[in-house]
Amino acid sequence: MGGVFSQSWRPLPKNNQDTLDFLKSYSPRNHEATHLRILLIGPTGEGKSTFINSVDSVLQGRVASRAPTDQHVTADSFTKKYKTYKFSKTNEGHYSFVINDIMGMERTKGVHVEDIKLALRGHVKDGYEFDPENKLEEGDLGYNAAPELSERVHVVVTVVPAGVVSLLTSDMIAKLRDIRLAATTLEIPQLAILTKVDDACPKAQKNVNNIYKSDYLKEQVYKFSQLLGLPVNSIFLVKNYSSEINTNDATDAHILCALKQMIVFGEDYLSHLND
Repeated sequence: MGGVFSQSWRPLPKNNQDTLDFLKSYSPRNHEATHLRILLIGPTGEGKSTFINSVDSVLQGRVASRAPTDQHVTADSFTKKYKTYKFSKTNEGHYSFVINDIMGMERTKGVHVEDIKLALRGHVKDGYEFDPENKLEEGDLGYNAAPELSERVHVVVTVVPAGVVSLLTSDMIAKLRDIRLAATTLEIPQLAILTKVDDACPKAQKNVNNIYKSDYLKEQVYKFSQLLGLPVNSIFLVKNYSSEINTNDATDAHILCALKQMIVFGEDYLSHLND
């Protein structure tokens, strides 16, 4: 399944601590925003909740499990509600970014694309339970009529496993592109993470440091870039924490690399809102 280059085609930060310090000291320069909001979207069961747990694990320095995940692969999304995850600093309150998990997209019963578009503009209340049969409408209990800047989404991240890029249906790609278009209209920056790299590439499974040396994984990044129209430098490869009981520097580095870029893109958006 693809060879490995001796050279890494994307350099990772030399020092995880620098990135951790950046995240710890970050706060939005736009004073109307109390925090930066990252929204994860993508097909059902493809690593959104696990990525949230992985971020928490890196920040806490131990494997954490706050976002519920389901190891049984079913057609139904395990995440039903619109939920905001905050991340706590040891004895120092919370980090100035939050991540929103959302019901997965499916061919028939998943979250409505229109509901995701409402979430982008802050119209979906935290804790709203998505109804695959009915879209959220103005006046509904879960509808936030007058969202503040902090309730809006500041960066959108599409999450798809590296090994299924070639298997994405035209229907799923159309949905993802529809949301991408809506985000672009609102000038919201977008990134993607390809997860489960260890399942997709045996060399990456053997050694996490091989992720950005893998021929096969690089191919998936370029393929996904073409499918979604996202630039290659906005697509990151990540191995989530799922079977480990301890964190390690190499896995942390990939998660931190993606997370820092989400913050940088989101901060650009927030700081230019008033231009």
